[in-house]
Amino acid sequence: MKIAAIQMVSGTRVQDNLAAARQLLEQAAAQDAELAVLPEYFCVMGVKDTDKLKVQENLGAGLIQDFLSQSARELGLWIVGGTLPMATSDPLRARNCSLAYAPTGQCAARYDKIHLFRFTQGQEDYDERRVLEPGAQPVRFDLASRDGHVYTVGMTICYDLRFPELYRALKADVLLVPSAFTYTTGQAHWEVLLRARAIENQAYVIAAAQGGTHENGRRTWGHSMLVDPWGVVVAQQAEGAGVVLGDILNAHTEGVRNRLPALNHRFL
Repeated sequence: MKIAAIQMVSGTRVQDNLAAARQLLEQAAAQDAELAVLPEYFCVMGVKDTDKLKVQENLGAGLIQDFLSQSARELGLWIVGGTLPMATSDPLRARNCSLAYAPTGQCAARYDKIHLFRFTQGQEDYDERRVLEPGAQPVRFDLASRDGHVYTVGMTICYDLRFPELYRALKADVLLVPSAFTYTTGQAHWEVLLRARAIENQAYVIAAAQGGTHENGRRTWGHSMLVDPWGVVVAQQAEGAGVVLGDILNAHTEGVRNRLPALNHRFL
């Protein structure tokens, strides 16, 4: 199954970001991808944390969700919509939500980011708890490829990458990591963490990232990539918008798991 990690440099206007995402999704579909993963906050990278609240949606209704559903249906793709702000009962808090859409346009899964990012270093100061509330449940879904094989797909988001117990709980063949890693933390830890999650779980990892200098002045690390179950980086792109393509091979996953059955050797 061919997959695509979509890298973007999203700005402050939702409509412009959706138009850019559509072009990249069309490129992925034209190259025969079956699954395309957009980055975290593909729909908006605001100037202030509270800008997320201005574009939050209720589940099942909204411009961003309509875009994802329509694109999946028109392009015949599985699309994981990076993340978008989803409304909660608290008007001052949203959920950072990842939605998976089947080629029919139906929403197949929803995952709300469990681990909320906090980092302070010099002038860099991030704390997602200011406007977000955490999710609580790991989420996975089954994806039937065109050749008839069914893959178990585990959903995670960005900062989740630092918590290996979540990935163990997912027990997935394919792990998704839509992200907007900071340049500082990405340069230090991005690739090693992605490769570790792939090796530990003997699974493919698809990491779709924001990558570049944004309209709001923030710089994200990028380096969207596909990592195979042996920990090999199959494909990647450093910075700038683009489509990172690669193949998920079930036979390769089975081979790795049979040669080194570490998942069967777990004590805890």
